[in-house]
Amino acid sequence: MDMKHFDDRDLQRYDAMTREEQLGMSAAFPALMRKVYVWMAMALAITAITAYGVASSPALTGLIFGNKLIFFGLIIAELVLVFWVSARIEKLSLTKATLMFIVYSVLNGATLATIFFAYSPEIITKTFFVTAGTFGAMAVYGYFTKSDLSSWGKLLIMAVIGLIIAGVVNIFLRSSLMDLVVSVIGVLIFVGLTAYDSQKIKRMLMMQADMGETAQKVALMGALSLYLDFINLFLYLLRLFGRER
Repeated sequence: MDMKHFDDRDLQRYDAMTREEQLGMSAAFPALMRKVYVWMAMALAITAITAYGVASSPALTGLIFGNKLIFFGLIIAELVLVFWVSARIEKLSLTKATLMFIVYSVLNGATLATIFFAYSPEIITKTFFVTAGTFGAMAVYGYFTKSDLSSWGKLLIMAVIGLIIAGVVNIFLRSSLMDLVVSVIGVLIFVGLTAYDSQKIKRMLMMQADMGETAQKVALMGALSLYLDFINLFLYLLRLFGRER
């Protein structure tokens, strides 16, 4: 079972099992859950190192940001790669899927180097720690809460689509008020997605019977989801704290 095919029926089947059956299925759960956060931390580290390296290199900065074709080409490559991996995860080997995750982290880091030109190191550092604290709190909430957060999924996805549309519209309007509203809503959406994804990943991994390749690919896709939640939460918080410049 992968993230794409996990739905409410799977959750109902799991909830209908006895405690002994659940424990039997989740024997590999602790190791799989560790893999999620190890892969996520690895991707964040690669992105941060790449972003700093690009920002510190005049040659790379000129190459990427001095040529719009290359810059937008990298952004398109990121989008294509993440959708391609998500769509083909069942057919990819674990090694290839992991490699694609690393490549995505590097591409994302290259484009995120722009934050070092737009914000001071103090604001970036402060925002990172605020993001880490907020992300950690919501991930813990999603993991331990007894409430069923599955109903949040569709609402949050629709909210993300609305957020993207509003952001594109504001490129032309250039409204500082709208930018503030979009940033606040963006923070709220990705705070919610962090809790939702944390609970969903936990439930999916508890349904894996072993540490086989299929189970590890589920963990890898979980790491990708949380990585994206963290990056987006960081960027929207940065837009808010960046107003202090």
